[in-house]
Amino acid sequence: SAGELVPVEWEDALVSVAKVLKNAGDKIGVVAGGLADAEALVALKDLVNRLGSEQLCTEQAFPTDGSGTDLRSSYLLNNKIAGVEEADWILLIGTNPRFEAPLFNARIRKAYVQKELNVAVVGPAVNLTYDYTHLGDSPAVLEQLVAGNHAFSQTLQSAKKPMIVVGSQQLTRPDGAAILAQAQQLARALSLKTQAGADWKVLNILHQVASQVAALDLGYRPGVADIRNSPPKVLFLLGADEGAITRDDLPSDTFIVYQGHHGDFGASIADAVLPGAAYTEKQASYVNTEGRAQQTLVAVTPPGMAREDWKIIRALSEIIGCKLPYDTLNEVRGRLEEVSPNLTR
Repeated sequence: SAGELVPVEWEDALVSVAKVLKNAGDKIGVVAGGLADAEALVALKDLVNRLGSEQLCTEQAFPTDGSGTDLRSSYLLNNKIAGVEEADWILLIGTNPRFEAPLFNARIRKAYVQKELNVAVVGPAVNLTYDYTHLGDSPAVLEQLVAGNHAFSQTLQSAKKPMIVVGSQQLTRPDGAAILAQAQQLARALSLKTQAGADWKVLNILHQVASQVAALDLGYRPGVADIRNSPPKVLFLLGADEGAITRDDLPSDTFIVYQGHHGDFGASIADAVLPGAAYTEKQASYVNTEGRAQQTLVAVTPPGMAREDWKIIRALSEIIGCKLPYDTLNEVRGRLEEVSPNLTR
């Protein structure tokens, strides 16, 4: 009542949050942050769906024009990290893999040194530890490449195994949809000329956010535009700390629940905070930029009253009266396999 958070026992916190969620009906929105694990994502989706809401979003945007996220290949690093060693030309668009994906950059350098891989860059001129052809830093370069009237067009079209890599951060720009559309057009044109085979995907997306691929696999909508356009009565922030949604974007009576471990921006605007465990403190699944499921193991126990995220959501569901049908980690992963089998492979 004084506008300040006060410490309470888990039972009191869960009962209070459960009451708010139950009273909100289908007016519940979810924003998943960059470090949310797949188990927590599917548990929260199941709970919110049972309460009648489909308003589940990720903090990071991704264009939904055209095929959007319906096709998994439209948002993955399809040729895998090791696949860059098979390419003869790679076009980097709006990404600095030296800092965004050092392992991937090491593979590029290895192919450059040992197999004479050719590299071109659209974006800022930076030190990638290998030589490359800098085409410029304007989206207009992509337009010229698509039209075939850029000085580099003929060189790129003669590639036997070309690979286009688009940095996901560029797709969050106001013109992100246009950038992706142009990259897709260029990739299709190159696919028709290459003889690399059907398994070789020219277009590849390089993600920096650990939760994004799993969230898209599970049906979360990229970006928070839906939350802004249709503000919910209750907003559930699952480790969302980047400030994609602020108090100013919501009605004054919107109740905000923050569940996570950073205690950063999301916690500062929350009406209730549920302390979750960090990735070093739990056994959990994440999906990397090439779409491969990976598992974390417990290195240290969660501090204080922090708990694993899916267990908190499972406890909430029981208090609300919409008990989720899993009690163990293996059962949650069984549910993951039902929704998207690649999340457990």
